[in-house]
Amino acid sequence: MPGFIIDLDGTLYAGTNPIAEAAPFIHYLQDHDYPYMFVTNNSSRRPEEVAHHLFQVTGIQANSEDILTSAQAAAKYINENILGRKVFMIGENGLAHALQNAGLHLVAGPEDKPEVVVQGIDRSFTYAKLAAACRCLWEGAVFIATNPDLQLPSEYGLTPGAGSLTAAIQAASQVKPVIIGKPSAIIMRYAIEHLGRKAEDIWVVGDNLATDIGGGVAANCKTAWIRSGVGAHLAADELIQATGINPEVTCSDLYQLSCIITARYGHV
Repeated sequence: MPGFIIDLDGTLYAGTNPIAEAAPFIHYLQDHDYPYMFVTNNSSRRPEEVAHHLFQVTGIQANSEDILTSAQAAAKYINENILGRKVFMIGENGLAHALQNAGLHLVAGPEDKPEVVVQGIDRSFTYAKLAAACRCLWEGAVFIATNPDLQLPSEYGLTPGAGSLTAAIQAASQVKPVIIGKPSAIIMRYAIEHLGRKAEDIWVVGDNLATDIGGGVAANCKTAWIRSGVGAHLAADELIQATGINPEVTCSDLYQLSCIITARYGHV
């Protein structure tokens, strides 16, 4: 039986707008007892807030345990690799909660000698935060970025993502970050472990060819590219050629994917 790692932003919703066929697709998985997990590069919300937003926008019900955020994965990675307990954070509530919940101590700046700089989406990003992050990195802190997404789908169209802030910090500090979110193998490994299935039995479903599908390919999973979010207005063959990433299947929507799954596995 296959399992599914499913993206959220751009795949099931765009900001406060639902993506067509999102709820029917999840109901399809539930009806056939296919295990799944929602994996998001967005670090701004707690898992329970992600679940609430998902329900409010799409009507899909989920528990916190069904969701893995890049913030949670970043906290887990820091603890697993014993990078330090003191963290200078650039981010929002979801990232702060994940770090503190993992027993890490958030500090105000370079004067506190943090061992780690963790950066996610921060819609209050300032020059002062950029300068503080650089000072921490120049003094030896490890640079952790929650995800490389340069753009984030919203109800207003595309907006700058966490990766745009990462690019500014990296350019200014000349320190390369450890990337946690898709397409990194780090978050993919955590999700695969949670599902308890072999990678080759898991479908990664997402709208972003570079991150969602790239992560699935890197993890040796099956991949389904849904043309609903980032790059939906561009020609599919041009994006595939530009990225060098070839999804196993390309679907106009999630209904088409459900038909492909039925054809391959039948009903259980």
